[in-house]
Amino acid sequence: MRLRFVLSQTFQGLSRNLAMTISVALVTFVSLTFVGAAALLQIQVDNLKSDWYDKVEVSAFMCPANSSTPNCATGEATQEQIDAIGDLLASDALAPYVEEVYVETKEDAYEAFQEQMEDTVWAQTVTVDQMQVSYRVKLVDPEQYQIVADELEGRPGVEVVVDQREQLEPLFLILNRTTLLSIGLAGVMIVTAVLLITTTIRLSAMSRQRETGIMRLVGASNFFIQLPFMLEGAVAALFGAVLAVGGLFLGVRYLVEEWLATSTPWVQFVDTGDVLTVAPFLVLAAILLAGISSIVTLGRYTKV
Repeated sequence: MRLRFVLSQTFQGLSRNLAMTISVALVTFVSLTFVGAAALLQIQVDNLKSDWYDKVEVSAFMCPANSSTPNCATGEATQEQIDAIGDLLASDALAPYVEEVYVETKEDAYEAFQEQMEDTVWAQTVTVDQMQVSYRVKLVDPEQYQIVADELEGRPGVEVVVDQREQLEPLFLILNRTTLLSIGLAGVMIVTAVLLITTTIRLSAMSRQRETGIMRLVGASNFFIQLPFMLEGAVAALFGAVLAVGGLFLGVRYLVEEWLATSTPWVQFVDTGDVLTVAPFLVLAAILLAGISSIVTLGRYTKV
């Protein structure tokens, strides 16, 4: 009997403040969409890091002929210098950091250049002797790239040391800043949602002061009086959370899986499974929004 009464009061309140209820649901939807998008974007960044960082190589390019680099002032790298770098990479000191070493000879470099620059003027003018020997080092832990790079830089015969990770860091920096921007916008929208839910509950409580007064006279507890108002906010917020999850699911399904993933299959994008992973946290966030708003409001408008 009590449950039926509480539910009837809840739905009466929702119908009386229908416009405000819809507003709460929409604001919650927008705010939680930003929260979910930020979470999915961070998952995407982590996926890219785990995928691309495993492929990061440190490349040591030996001095070619006529190089203007100060470290190559003595001329082209000699065979002794090339062998010395190979011995260094195979040494026990670098064994914990180096997984595999590939030597690219001048002939290998020439063939790769011809494949990349086929049908261009450059391919016709470059000769094998103009190429340079290089070492491509695959790392055990890409996070420790700097240790290997420091050992190679400045060695006799080494023109330049290139770390592929340096080319990826700007991309990840942009993605991380985009995540922070999404979180900031989500924070603003969450504050807006809390204020709107608070206003909705306050208006509902003020419009039913006579009813709550009668309930108090007949001995109803504060919790029993406040429960319909709390449920009103919770229902509106949960509806917004469902809309947010649905919007993220459809966005990932059609924009990411059916568009981006098919056009760039070599990239590991987020999928609908990630959305379902984030969904419970969005629902929990909606419950917290409604709970915080109820605590802030009901203590003042439903107590004596």
